[in-house]
Amino acid sequence: MDHVSFLVVVVIVTALAFDFTNGFHDTANAMATSIATGALRPKVAVAISGALNLVGAFLSVEVAHTISGGIVDDKLVSPAMIFAGLVGAIVWNLLTWLLGLPSSSSHALFGGLIGAVWFSAGSSGVHFDTVVEKILIPAVAAPFVAGFVAMTATYLAYRITAKERSDTTRDGFRIGQIASASLVSLAHGTNDAQKTMGVITLTLISAGALDQGADPPFWVILSAGLAIALGTYIGGWRIIRTMGKGITEIESPQGFAAESGSTAVILASSHLGFALSTTQVCSGAILGSGLGRRLAEVRWNVAGRMAVAWLLTLPAAAGVGALAASVATHGDLGVTIAAVAALAVAAGIYAASRRTPVHSGNVNEVPEQRREPARAAA
Repeated sequence: MDHVSFLVVVVIVTALAFDFTNGFHDTANAMATSIATGALRPKVAVAISGALNLVGAFLSVEVAHTISGGIVDDKLVSPAMIFAGLVGAIVWNLLTWLLGLPSSSSHALFGGLIGAVWFSAGSSGVHFDTVVEKILIPAVAAPFVAGFVAMTATYLAYRITAKERSDTTRDGFRIGQIASASLVSLAHGTNDAQKTMGVITLTLISAGALDQGADPPFWVILSAGLAIALGTYIGGWRIIRTMGKGITEIESPQGFAAESGSTAVILASSHLGFALSTTQVCSGAILGSGLGRRLAEVRWNVAGRMAVAWLLTLPAAAGVGALAASVATHGDLGVTIAAVAALAVAAGIYAASRRTPVHSGNVNEVPEQRREPARAAA
């Protein structure tokens, strides 16, 4: 196997590993509120979410085009740079998962790629106008849009059902949550699975296996869909706990409103080719649902930590991507060293996570030390 084919195989495997981490990192986006309200049992929720992520992967390739030919110059990119960018994204995903912070897997991927390409090919290798238009502006706008939609929907849901506070009404919202959470999962597969498709397609283009501007082949779509579905089924219980219990106490009407608002924003962005962060959309919607319910507790300190993680994601992943590129771009030995180092970091993070395990059995329990004062939203 020659040098290029070795790198292509390594990048494809690493891209699918990132897709897997994206799945378990982002399971909370779709199912945290349904699990928190009891609309779905934890294991059932992640199974439904995984299946619908797979289906969603086949619905569109617009975001994949943004990745494969948008944010970086595919004529200047090499498979080694893409590998380094993926290393940056995976390390950040695992670190934020350990901390239970719902950061953006999407922005981790973008940051890793930008850092690796910028370090190796210079600033001309990055399309900064596309980064601003397709990534930064949506990143700022999406949480506010989703939050406003969810806040309005929550207010209306409680106002309309004010005289019908019964078990029947509550059960109706829980049934609605199953449908709305399923739609979020479908939208997540449509948006996030495409990012890995775009990375693999970019790799094949850079290696000369595909023409510039080519669509992702069927096997790429299928493998990306399966990887994110498997990761989703594993369940990122730490982040599910944060989103379901950490931001605000969720009731069924809020969960339905948050999930419905998230779905609308994510599907609209996928249609337009915006590589949106589903994590930011869903977190903003959950926060909005807390603001929309009178006297609901909104934990602004948790929201603040999340916002800090969002701000750090692009530069932190870019830094790790650039560091990995400084090693990986020196041939097969460099790629091997970078891969071994990444595996060692991943193993260390996993070992640290076992000290305080979070799983389907305790995901709705909030340890006493994590209970912090919350301010009621008027």
